[in-house]
Amino acid sequence: MQETLLNLVANANKYLSDYILIILLVGTGLFFTFKTKFVQVRCFGEGMKQTFGNLKLRGGKQASGLSSFQALATAIAAQVGTGNIVGASGAILIGGPGAIFWMWIIAFLGMATIYAEAVLAQETKVKDANGEIQGGPVYYIKKAFPNGFGTFLSVFFAIAAVLALGFMGSMVQSNSIAETCNTAFGIPVWVMGLVVALISAFIFIGGVQRLASVTEKMVPFMAFLYIIGGLVILCVRIKFIPETFGMIFKYAFTPSALIGGGIGYALKTAISQGAKRGLFSNEAGMGSTPHAHAMANVEKPHDQGVVAMIGVFIDTFIVLTMTALVVISCLYVGDGPLAGLAGDAYLAATSGAEAIVSKTSAMQMAFSGAIGSELFGNSFIAVCLFFFALSTIIGWNFFGKINAQYLTKNSKAGTLLYAVISIAFIFTGSLLSNDLVWELTDFFNYLMVIPNVIALVALYKIVAKNAKNK
Repeated sequence: MQETLLNLVANANKYLSDYILIILLVGTGLFFTFKTKFVQVRCFGEGMKQTFGNLKLRGGKQASGLSSFQALATAIAAQVGTGNIVGASGAILIGGPGAIFWMWIIAFLGMATIYAEAVLAQETKVKDANGEIQGGPVYYIKKAFPNGFGTFLSVFFAIAAVLALGFMGSMVQSNSIAETCNTAFGIPVWVMGLVVALISAFIFIGGVQRLASVTEKMVPFMAFLYIIGGLVILCVRIKFIPETFGMIFKYAFTPSALIGGGIGYALKTAISQGAKRGLFSNEAGMGSTPHAHAMANVEKPHDQGVVAMIGVFIDTFIVLTMTALVVISCLYVGDGPLAGLAGDAYLAATSGAEAIVSKTSAMQMAFSGAIGSELFGNSFIAVCLFFFALSTIIGWNFFGKINAQYLTKNSKAGTLLYAVISIAFIFTGSLLSNDLVWELTDFFNYLMVIPNVIALVALYKIVAKNAKNK
């Protein structure tokens, strides 16, 4: 049954990612890049200053909502997850090293898109009966279309968000944690699934303030740990770094030389892998992180818009790029196991029953090979992935909860039911097929994009005004 479902979802995803997703992400990114007069370039320095100028890892309990950095930390917690390790590795294996180039392009354009998302989330946020701030795509969708069409789109988005973030997305994270910890430490997957479910439940019970307190400390720590580890590997492989960058740019435009097939097919594969894994990594245009940015206590919407851009920059140009450089420099060049392979030989080594490397094991193999210690490589990546994936579970569950509350009109019974089901999905994800879990998550992520970008484009004048009157 899993195999049948996998084939059905994979075929749907292929059409969505190869055509619809690329058009929507690239088109929306270009649109807002020009409408905001390259806000990701003009206001990059301002964004860095807003983010790190008065950085505190103890933002304190807010009377309502979150501090700007707490909102960013919650957004990055959702962004920086398995997509930065497993997703990026999978994109490289399937689309070749050039897929990373297309992730960079998607991220650059996505910085303008996420600016629009954060600005609109700030412009349309509301306070509920308890005085708590509520915001996100469902609110700016209704502003864009205050009629039956808007109601349909907002409900469609909310359902997709609950399934993609609260349920399916959490399965991907717990699945990756369970697999890597099983490889590194021999811990049964069901045990790790139970541990992650219990930790998550403890944080969920504490509400938004406990979530903010955890993410504002966890995010800087996990990013620092991963970057330091990656830099150590790059120092070991320093002589291969020029060749690594050369492969990224070479195979961005001529991937057929590596993965085989016709030039058009190979290029489409590289671009689509970059697009869909870029979306899963930085989430610009997906409509997930606006839930966090809506809660930021800032003077004007533009302030959180530029902070949101820094989230995409950190996610893709720092963390994900670290993964790409390590994987390519260790596996594709020099004495790497994939060095010199092309065409059928390359495909056999990266896919199918005889594969010597998979998207889940790629980083562990890279670290193990560079350091010369399989135990260290497997253990380090397992620990990093644990923090990355757990932080994403926390962030995504919160975003899904906001949409569940929207659908149930803030019903306590509905919120409780959502929490119970989401925890069950976290545990179940550790037991399922890795490929099926990823395909299901991709499918619902793609569905979120459609109503989100429709509303973004409809409200572009508000975004442009904020970017102009900064």
